[in-house]
Amino acid sequence: MAAVLLEGKVIAESLKAKIKAEVESLKAKTGRVPKLVALQIGENSSSVVYVKAQERVAQALGIGYELKVMPGTISQTGAQDLVKEMNKDDSVTAIILQLPVPKGIDAKRLINLISPLKDAEGMHPENLGRIISGQQRIAPCTAMAVMELLESTKVNLYGKEAVVVGHSEIVGKPLALMLLNKFATTTVCHIATGERGVLPEHVKRAEILIAAVGKAGIIKGDWIKDKAIVIDVGINKIDDKIVGDVEFDGASQKASYITPVPGGVGPLTTTILMRNAVELFKDSCK
Repeated sequence: MAAVLLEGKVIAESLKAKIKAEVESLKAKTGRVPKLVALQIGENSSSVVYVKAQERVAQALGIGYELKVMPGTISQTGAQDLVKEMNKDDSVTAIILQLPVPKGIDAKRLINLISPLKDAEGMHPENLGRIISGQQRIAPCTAMAVMELLESTKVNLYGKEAVVVGHSEIVGKPLALMLLNKFATTTVCHIATGERGVLPEHVKRAEILIAAVGKAGIIKGDWIKDKAIVIDVGINKIDDKIVGDVEFDGASQKASYITPVPGGVGPLTTTILMRNAVELFKDSCK
């Protein structure tokens, strides 16, 4: 029996309705709305689609949005000065740095410089630390999108064997912590796991599998455990097709739930970004 598709768009529309209602309520109470500023360094074709999606969703939800594009030749110091300026601007309640940045710019230093009170992407060390301590306020958008998809299945994560393939700071690491906070028995696999040749054995025992590597078909369909939930975060372009990290055809015949690529995690990430912006605004009003 083919797996049930976990389509992010459906969940995103439900979240948007709640966010829009909350923004309207906040405006009625405070006379203000959240304002998200996106900082971009240079012209970057890979971020154009994401930026346009941010602006479109923000407008639909009643959230203020501004894109500030710095020249690609800006220095590290110049970029840091703009971040500091946005931190001090009371009209700006949320900030995101668009990635990637040009060579010569240290993105991590810029992200760490964003005030944790305005960190819409949830990547500041203080906000990541709150996940560790179980005091999560906001979190990285893609990782949160995965958790929303898992929640939509109504499956209790308590004690489940969860395997995260990929240990990036924006997805794998925070996601592993969030799964641990739900008492899932969590394993994180990475390049060294693959080099040892033991990736298949970890994947085969996963009741919850999240693939976030960025390598097409690295997870073979016949590795999937029967009735597993498979969340594929990977976005890979092969010829004119977009595919995930999991061999979809084979995996979908064994899993109970699976995300399509595209159409699974992606549609949720921008909505989660807006929810983060609203949460930061609410904190600023306290």
